Amino acid sequence: MKKLYYSAVLYTVLGLAAGLYYRELTKAQDFTSDTQLAVVHTHLLTLGTLVFLITIGLQKTLNLTRGQFFSAFFWTYHAGLLLTTALMTVHGTLTVLGEDSGAAISGMAGLGHILLTVALVFFFLCLRHRLGRDFAATSPTGAPERTTAERTHG
Repeated sequence: MKKLYYSAVLYTVLGLAAGLYYRELTKAQDFTSDTQLAVVHTHLLTLGTLVFLITIGLQKTLNLTRGQFFSAFFWTYHAGLLLTTALMTVHGTLTVLGEDSGAAISGMAGLGHILLTVALVFFFLCLRHRLGRDFAATSPTGAPERTTAERTHG
């Protein structure tokens, strides 16, 4: 539970710092065009803070950290989010400074997005594992599954 709490705090601090950095850098450079820096803080606050706050709630109800795939989700998600937002920051900074970021920056940012996708797969596998019998006992509509006897007799 502490890891989840401190993760939410970390991304809150990083998100707020990213917003401040964007505002101050663009103001200092008299930059008024579009830049990826404008969305780094929202990525950190939404994909970082909010995701980990929601995960805390799931931990309280499902003991999510005991899930088979939780550790893989946790570390892959951090790597993906930090890589993605760090490279967005580099790309945005170079844009504000009037320099070209090159294909390598975009490629590595794409790798960060791939890591986030893999982490979300781990998350849903972990969630399904923790839902266990409740997940297996209901149909896709949420109604309880009928037993074999109920299906054959009525």
